[in-house]
Amino acid sequence: MPLSPIYQAVLDGNAPAARAGVAAALAAGLSAEAILNNACIPAMTEVGRLFEDGEKFVPEMLISARAMSAATELLKPILAAEGVAQVGSVVIGTVAGDLHDIGKNLVGMMLEGAGFVVIDLGVDVPPQRFVEAVRSHRPDILAMSALLTTTTRAMLNTIAALHEAKMRDQVKVMVGGAPITQAFADEVGADGFSADAGAAVRKAKELLAR
Repeated sequence: MPLSPIYQAVLDGNAPAARAGVAAALAAGLSAEAILNNACIPAMTEVGRLFEDGEKFVPEMLISARAMSAATELLKPILAAEGVAQVGSVVIGTVAGDLHDIGKNLVGMMLEGAGFVVIDLGVDVPPQRFVEAVRSHRPDILAMSALLTTTTRAMLNTIAALHEAKMRDQVKVMVGGAPITQAFADEVGADGFSADAGAAVRKAKELLAR
């Protein structure tokens, strides 16, 4: 089965094997869409499940996400040419005053692994830049990350800026990071909160289904 080696390579975090598996599957005549939906996405879903069950840890999730990225590098141009519909789109960034990006990067890679288009604005992103990205990219979801308690207020400021620009109802807002809780998400008026990268994918899909 040409898809089994790809699934296993992503699960194991073996990027060269993931790339080689995708190349072999394409050469065997499988469609990019079939490879993505039947090998890559199921593998990352399983990685997320194992993480939530305490059987995988952040470093292992990162290497699996990198293997997924290696696989999808070959698939992206083909999927774009075939006009294959993505699950949804997400603008993601770490808020103003915060330079931490490991959690954000992991969430971004997990979302890509689940079939989302991810527009990563990087770190120290001011509210206005988030608003401009929502205006220009029209994403389904805006995801904000913060690791420092002192920078969490920037999430409130960004949501306020979306309201001011009359764009708050055009996008679902997700927040996450070490100091963030469901109570905080409710307080600032976010649509969703996730405690980790695996849960972020589930929450994103849940928000799209609403």
